Amino acid sequence: MAEHDTSAPPLFDIGDLPSAPAASPDFMDLRHPDYAYMFGFIQADGHLARGAGRKGRLTVEISIRDIAVLHEFQRLTPYNSSITERVRATNFSEKHHSATWTLCDQEARSRINGLGLPYGRKSRKITPPRVEFSRRDYLRGVIDADGSVGHTGQRLPFVSLTTASAAVGAYLCRYAKSVTGAARQIRRNTRDGIFNVTYTKEAAIQLAGHLYYPGCLSLARKRTAADSLASWKRPEGMSTRPPGRRWKPWEDHVLLAHDDAGAASTELGRSEASCSVRLWRLKTGKVRQPEDAPPGA
Repeated sequence: MAEHDTSAPPLFDIGDLPSAPAASPDFMDLRHPDYAYMFGFIQADGHLARGAGRKGRLTVEISIRDIAVLHEFQRLTPYNSSITERVRATNFSEKHHSATWTLCDQEARSRINGLGLPYGRKSRKITPPRVEFSRRDYLRGVIDADGSVGHTGQRLPFVSLTTASAAVGAYLCRYAKSVTGAARQIRRNTRDGIFNVTYTKEAAIQLAGHLYYPGCLSLARKRTAADSLASWKRPEGMSTRPPGRRWKPWEDHVLLAHDDAGAASTELGRSEASCSVRLWRLKTGKVRQPEDAPPGA
C-alpha cells in the first residue's frame, strides 16, 4: 500500500463502504472506516504484550458501560477473541466494573503491530498510520479512547484530546484546522509531559459534527454528547473574541493546578492563548502568586 504523508491531511474519507463482515479477508484494512476507528481506539487504549516464544496478547480494558464497542471489535475480528468482566478497586472507585477484550492470535497481533501499535509501553511512540487510512474515523477512535466531548461548566461546547504522543496531537491539530479553520499548537505540560488539545464553541461543533457522522462506529455516550453540541447557539452579545477580564485568585489556582493552558482553558472558559500567557506570567514572577493577592481580590 502507498505510504501516507501525514503532513497535509486532505479531507478524504471512505465513509460510504459497507460494514465489514465478521470474517473479512482484509482484517485491519484501515481504508475501511470501522477498522480505522478500531485501530485508533486500540492505539490509544490498548496494550500489546509479548509472551514466551510465539505467545502474546492484545488487550483493551474499558468501563463496563462501553462494552458494546468491544463486541463490535470482536465482530470485526476474524480470529478467536474473548470479552471478560471484572470488578476491582482503583484510585477513583472501590468497585470499578470493567470489561476487557483479549486477542491472542499471532497473525492478528503481527498485523496490528505492523500498522503501528508497539509492544509494551507505547503512549509516546504511537503515530498516525503510514498507510492509507480513513482519517476522521481514526481520529474519532483516538478521541473516544483518550478524549472528551461535551459542555464546559459555562455550557460551552468542547472537544478535547489528552495524549502523550506528539505525532498524534499534531496530526489532530492539522486535521482539525482543515475542517474548522481553528489553529492550535501543542505543548507538553510541565507536570507530566502530556499534550492537551481543546476546541470550543463553533470549532467544537464543526469538529464533532464531522467526526461523529450518522451511522459511524463510536462510543454511544460520546456520539450522544457530540450530537448535543449542535444545539448550541452563541448567546446574543457574546463577541467572537471575548473582551479581556481580570484574573481572579481562584482562577490562578486552577491554572497552576492544571499546569497546562489547554486543560485549564476548558474549565475556566478562557482562551488557551490567554491561559498560556497568564501561566507564563505566574511562573516568571511577572504577576503575584494567588496566595499573595490581597483579600477579596
